[in-house]
Amino acid sequence: MDFTSRHCPAAKWSAVRRALGAAILLAAGGCAVGPDYKVPAMPVPAAFKEDAGWRAAAPDDGAKRGPWWEVFNDPVLNQLEMQIETSNLSVLEAVGNYEEARQIARSDRTGYFPSIAGSAGVQRTRSASFESNTQSVTTTPGTTTTTVTTIPGKGLTSSLYTAELQASWEPDIWGKLRRTVEADVATAQASAADLALARLSMQATLAQDYIGLRGSDDKIRLLEGAVEAYKRTLKITNNKYAVGVSARSDIITAQAELDSTRAQLIAEGVTRAQYEHAIAVLIGKAPSEFSIVRTPAMGLTLPDVPPQLASTLLERRPDVAAAERQAKAANAKIGVQTAAYFPTLSLSADGGYNGPQLSNLVSAPFRFWTIGANAADSLIDWGQRHDLVLSAKATFDASAANYRLTVLTALQQVEDNLAGLRILKDEAKVEDAAVSEAAQASQIALNEYNAGTVDFTTVVAAQVTELTNRETALGIIQSQLTSSVALIQALGGGWKTSDLPNP
Repeated sequence: MDFTSRHCPAAKWSAVRRALGAAILLAAGGCAVGPDYKVPAMPVPAAFKEDAGWRAAAPDDGAKRGPWWEVFNDPVLNQLEMQIETSNLSVLEAVGNYEEARQIARSDRTGYFPSIAGSAGVQRTRSASFESNTQSVTTTPGTTTTTVTTIPGKGLTSSLYTAELQASWEPDIWGKLRRTVEADVATAQASAADLALARLSMQATLAQDYIGLRGSDDKIRLLEGAVEAYKRTLKITNNKYAVGVSARSDIITAQAELDSTRAQLIAEGVTRAQYEHAIAVLIGKAPSEFSIVRTPAMGLTLPDVPPQLASTLLERRPDVAAAERQAKAANAKIGVQTAAYFPTLSLSADGGYNGPQLSNLVSAPFRFWTIGANAADSLIDWGQRHDLVLSAKATFDASAANYRLTVLTALQQVEDNLAGLRILKDEAKVEDAAVSEAAQASQIALNEYNAGTVDFTTVVAAQVTELTNRETALGIIQSQLTSSVALIQALGGGWKTSDLPNP
């Protein structure tokens, strides 16, 4: 229906108000078509199988929040981790993606309100006019000639001033806009969870690279010590050869053992450099501009990660939260597609003033207005709307399956790292004993060689065994530290779903 008039009788205004009031009430109380969201069902065990120290009460006691990496008690690591938030390019990319999704959600909310536009203008027109000039001339007696000449006049100039406001609004009767906003908010929250996941992933990667670098430092120290020990062994062999109690082959064997260990030492320098370069990129720096000084010792403390309930993964894992929010967004889009079955109602209003003079433009004689309502619906779409609804439902089913898979994967990762830490702890005890025994055997072999009771090959074998066991012991310590980082990451770090924003 449309109403157009310069003067609005009271009866028509009353009808307009009733029509607008009914539309507003219908929009406010209208239903939101489509299924209401329910979190996809996912049974979670009460406890982790591998967590022998699990306690049902207060599972989060002692858990660090936020800077979880402080459990390793390394000031250099702490300083590096603080740069992830502001300098890591993957995190900054995720920040941009979240901001984009947040602004989309905010933009869609503006559809709840009418859009209003204004315009003002002036139009000047000029019409042409002509003047006639008549002259009479007597040419011969009794003969008069009349001449009419037309010349342009000044013309007529007129002006039209206009001031106008236009408003339009589409009431959200069937909840299409509400479902759209619901989907976009959930998508923005999923993007926020992706940001938390990127941040946690980069923090964990940095911690693991730093542990690798410090592990490389430890191995370099071990190989440097071995080189010095093998130099002493070579000197002993040379002395024995000089007095004729050792063969030339013993010197060659001792020199080969020394050179082989030197080669290992050089190769380990490459590994350390690569870890250092990786850390530089993680904190947004060029590798040529960054270096980490070697320390006398590892300096990292093996943390005691507090036990937790398995169900807390649903609250602490950002990837689980992201998958769940994506499922909610997909569910809301079913309602968006379902709303297409119903007609849309749009309301519009246009009013203002136009007149020939600016001074008295805003006055009753020059007022005009237009108001109208329009309903539209698709009568025949050959099944397109039905297909789109089915497509949206299939998308939700896929999102729900992805959510369940993400939960199961999270449970697996925690179990893997709990098992790894338990087994590595047992392995470390056995390996420590093996190192002690190998060191004793190496010293005994060297003493017996000096006494002339064993040949040099016995010494070499004992020294190689000792070095191998020491390298294995260092590898186990590094694996324990790395698995601790992986376990903290698998448990979600210090993040919780309550941290999700409401865009």
